[in-house]
Amino acid sequence: MARYVEKISAVSTGMMTKATSKQHVLSIDEPPQMGGQDQGPNPLGTLLSALAGCENVIANMVAKEIGFDLQGIEFDIEGELDLRGLKGEPNVRPYFQKVIVNAKVKTSEPEERIRQLQEITDSRCPVFTMMKAAGVEMVVNWTKA
Repeated sequence: MARYVEKISAVSTGMMTKATSKQHVLSIDEPPQMGGQDQGPNPLGTLLSALAGCENVIANMVAKEIGFDLQGIEFDIEGELDLRGLKGEPNVRPYFQKVIVNAKVKTSEPEERIRQLQEITDSRCPVFTMMKAAGVEMVVNWTKA
């Protein structure tokens, strides 16, 4: 088994967290109406950004493997959740119920090949598969840009 360990360190003050991964610092915060200073995306926005980044990395790896002309991808991602879960309602999960991934793929490839790239990417993307395993409804729409 090829084992890899990803590590971060984080320092939090109030709602603000500064997370460090290797030499990169990421600020995670909440908007003022949630008690934060709005110095960065909130944790759920950070998770959706991680999904876009992960899908992009895996898509580029897969494109090389299958000889796919991938010139770029633009993602628009939405996550839907019931805020009652965050507020302690015991029968409502506190994470996304549904995530909608819209991707515009810049390529010379036909739609059939875009679908192939998307299916392989989704099956190998750690963030996507983790969300799916958690029971999040994943709605995916990859189209040619």
